[in-house]
Amino acid sequence: MWTYRGRQSATSVVTNSSRRLARGNRPPATPWRRYYASNGINGSEQPVNSHWLRNSLGVAGAGTAAFLAYDYATSNRTPAESPLEKVADLSQSVEDLGSQFVQQKRSLKSPGVFVWGNNAYRVADPNSKESVVKTPRNFTYFEGQVLRDLKIGEESGAAITANGDLVQWGKGYSEQDFKPAKTLTGKNLTSLCTSTDRILALSSDGKVYSLPVAKEDQVSGRKPKEGSWVPFWSGTAGVSYRLLQPSLKLGERVTALSSGLDHALLLTSSGRVFSVASSTENYPSFGQLGVPGLTWATRPKGPVDTLHEVTELKGSKIVQIAAGDYHSLALDKDGNVFAFGDNSFGQLGMTFNPGSPFRDIPTQVPIKKLYRGPWLAKATRVAAGGANSFFTVDAQRTLAPREDPTTVRDLGRITADTWTCGRGIWGALGNGKWTHVQDALIKVKTLSGLFEYDERANSLSPIRIRDISVGTTHVSAVMDNKTHVDAAPTTSLDETNDWGFDALWWGGNENHQLGTGRRSNLSKPSYINAPPEGDDQQEARLQIMPRHKGKVDRKTVSMEQRVECGRHISAIYSTP
Repeated sequence: MWTYRGRQSATSVVTNSSRRLARGNRPPATPWRRYYASNGINGSEQPVNSHWLRNSLGVAGAGTAAFLAYDYATSNRTPAESPLEKVADLSQSVEDLGSQFVQQKRSLKSPGVFVWGNNAYRVADPNSKESVVKTPRNFTYFEGQVLRDLKIGEESGAAITANGDLVQWGKGYSEQDFKPAKTLTGKNLTSLCTSTDRILALSSDGKVYSLPVAKEDQVSGRKPKEGSWVPFWSGTAGVSYRLLQPSLKLGERVTALSSGLDHALLLTSSGRVFSVASSTENYPSFGQLGVPGLTWATRPKGPVDTLHEVTELKGSKIVQIAAGDYHSLALDKDGNVFAFGDNSFGQLGMTFNPGSPFRDIPTQVPIKKLYRGPWLAKATRVAAGGANSFFTVDAQRTLAPREDPTTVRDLGRITADTWTCGRGIWGALGNGKWTHVQDALIKVKTLSGLFEYDERANSLSPIRIRDISVGTTHVSAVMDNKTHVDAAPTTSLDETNDWGFDALWWGGNENHQLGTGRRSNLSKPSYINAPPEGDDQQEARLQIMPRHKGKVDRKTVSMEQRVECGRHISAIYSTP
């Protein structure tokens, strides 16, 4: 089967031309060139023999006719493909296609973690004294392991192992021994988030643990008493932590966490949102808790990390939460987005007001107003980090008033777009511009309006974003493109008609967190290369492996890869 990918615009080109070329079984086309030459050193014109000119034109015409006949006989074009056949520079297509399989084979050998970026605090590579790691590097401690979750900051890193234990490393964790070490164990943890100086971890039974990042505080702090499965036996926890207990209904439990520098959001199974101060250094003061009038002076009596329900969201069932440094986002089941917190860079998607730089009441982001005419817009994902926000939107073509449905060819078709707002001085907006304040939602054109043709279904389907991770100054998006030539589900990637998800990177690169090997920032989403392995120096485009089966401790485990962008640092890890 032959598949292509292209944007909705007729003037855009397909970025992944290598796959189209291979599946069409066509040789790379030699680009036409027009030469301008002059006879004589000084470029003066010379008379031209008319017979020679007629003969040359005749030969050229015959050659052109032969070329067109050959191209028509060997092209195998379909009507849906022809508008997108004009692609720029196919000279590297075959080589790029081969490099995809090289990187795929490397990823299939063993699961693990690749980290790159700032290493001043020994987070990217605890065994190296380098200040930065320029390209993706294997993290030896996690070699051959799958992780339930991974978060990396500038000063420390934290991960949850396959059996639910918390592992920490970096100088932010320990100045003396900054190599990975297990801290909170035996809790069957599933996910985590980190703030300035604390870690929040969610267990499989819905409990939320809050513990300090620093090893010294974990050891010297108050350790709670813990029960045991042995009757009449109890003990003391190995590290200091607190249990955060929101006021839940019968059968309700916490299902997701997200944190900024000073605050965190908790999402429950019933769609309610709770916020909490998650730093011991600063109390949230930019409205990011979503509680009107709440400040350090007006906080209720009790612990500083008391949980507050965001009551302004009670009328909506929230299905996803996201937190930037000082702002918060919430997506409900109907595709509406609510934002609150700091708006100094327009990260709430609302007009910046110097007299009131933040909002402490959740306010609906005008997603539906982005489309004029017969379009029904619905947000499908939110992501936040630093002072930036991202929204993925499905826009469905509907009927306009007095419009005849028999004349509308794209009725019901869904176009998947990505919108953003916030600080773009490092290029994190991904729109090709360097903007200080972007307080109106703007489309990331490189990630919007993409389609792929599925001959099994005989139709075009939108290419959505599978995952997006937003760091302090940089961003990565993983595309949800088909990873098998006939779009059939597979659990093995050892065949030549399988490949990975496309991954793109952009934004700040001051600490080499984009993995390009250079320090220059990128204002548009771009591909990067996978690291060479051993004696194999062939460059391979980095892709994210979809779910497949691999070996972990001699056991066959189903796993996939994920991307994590942190504070001037990036990582890719395998997760079950």
